[in-house]
Amino acid sequence: MTGGNRNLWIGAVLTAIFAGAAVISFLWVPYDVTALDIANKIKSPSLAHPLGTDHFGRDILSMIMVGARTSIAVALVAVGIGMGIGVPLGLAAAAKKGSLLDELIMRGNDLVFAFPSLLIAIMITAVFGASALNAIIAIGVFNIPVFARLTRSGALSLWTRDYVMAARVSGKGAARISMEHILPNVLNLLIVQGTIQFSLGILAEAGLSYVGLGAQPPIPSWGRMLADSQTMISFAPHMALFPGLAILLTVLGLNLMGDGLRDLLDPKLRRARA
Repeated sequence: MTGGNRNLWIGAVLTAIFAGAAVISFLWVPYDVTALDIANKIKSPSLAHPLGTDHFGRDILSMIMVGARTSIAVALVAVGIGMGIGVPLGLAAAAKKGSLLDELIMRGNDLVFAFPSLLIAIMITAVFGASALNAIIAIGVFNIPVFARLTRSGALSLWTRDYVMAARVSGKGAARISMEHILPNVLNLLIVQGTIQFSLGILAEAGLSYVGLGAQPPIPSWGRMLADSQTMISFAPHMALFPGLAILLTVLGLNLMGDGLRDLLDPKLRRARA
């Protein structure tokens, strides 16, 4: 097994574990994550509670399972927003290179890049209030210029290819060429970048929840679990350890999978290995 394939498989396994936990949580969790059990608060890991309990007596394993679907859902939708808007903008900018449209799109990207997702979330929540939906919007808006720039960069080199010239001579318009000839050839770049942005989306969701701008109680969130544990870490380290590991392993899995996909899909790397 080559290094790229090894990364791909390790990343896929780690990602599948947490994705599987999120799916299972829709059907079953060991304990109700909204039920308080003060008599069993801050219990260390045991047979009854494999990862222990928090300061409200809630089962940490159950909260991590439900928190997985919160993190994955927020990151997935946010990446979908970024790709759904950013890719068409990048294709349009590449098709009209040097035009006013290209300039407007790229300067708009620069403007969004000037505001980190956390700052965007603060502005949104100041108007609409803190929620998972607003976290999705903030992360999604920040992803738009990432995909727009990547798509434009990949597409520009393709517009000079012979098959694109032939398509233009045959009478195809810029929009049709972009969809039929350009997009399929930058798809590998988008898949790899999508995996990376997915991992960054999970980190961003955890960060927003940590400062109270993400999913709100009683919806469990890995970031808020870390925030709740920070004053108890000296006598209840398991409250911070397990949600922290969940974030670490999920992000690591997605990054390894993205690295493996890049090695698998990049023709230059394939030729180098051959």
